[in-house]
Amino acid sequence: MPGFHETLFPLDIALGAAGGPERATEIVTTLTGREERNTRLAHSRRRWDAGYGVKSLAQLSGVVAFFEERRGRLHGFRWRDRLDHSSAAPGSAPTPFDQPIGIGDGARMVFALAKTYGGAHAPYVRPVAKPVAGSVRVAVNGAERTAGAHFTADPTSGAVSFLAGHAPPAGASVTAGFLFDVPVRFDTDFLEVNLTAFEAGEIPRIPILEIRI
Repeated sequence: MPGFHETLFPLDIALGAAGGPERATEIVTTLTGREERNTRLAHSRRRWDAGYGVKSLAQLSGVVAFFEERRGRLHGFRWRDRLDHSSAAPGSAPTPFDQPIGIGDGARMVFALAKTYGGAHAPYVRPVAKPVAGSVRVAVNGAERTAGAHFTADPTSGAVSFLAGHAPPAGASVTAGFLFDVPVRFDTDFLEVNLTAFEAGEIPRIPILEIRI
């Protein structure tokens, strides 16, 4: 059965990968030259090539072992995006006030982590399903809450659950800060390795694709 393994792709290799977000936009040009544009996906999908991060035969061997344990494309795993893995601005540590995740109503106990991009025209809200364990900080109406005493954060789903007696009151803003990984899988069942070419400087292709959990 396909599943998800809560394990992180080798970080030293991931930090040297190339890739980023991808959208699926359909464009139809009319006879007058006007365009009609539509998107088929509500969320972007990120993809990377991890081959750029492989610098030694030891690293390459580690990737092969990781690939085999995942059974190629069968099982998902965690990926650390060096460009985008925090709720805070680059170079800053996460704070409990970084990202809005909901408004309390006095009864709601569970809020989903998310990260918002932009704000002036059409903000994009990205679901965050794989926060780094122990990194989640939460505030209600600007007052930080204590993990374990007021809330818990599930690192496998991104759900923030307030404990009994601590539901955010009606109208209260709930914000959070966190580090996070991306759920991904290999985008190939064939990992081609040419040791001769590798030693000569050719980088093997190791495609990685974001998945929805």
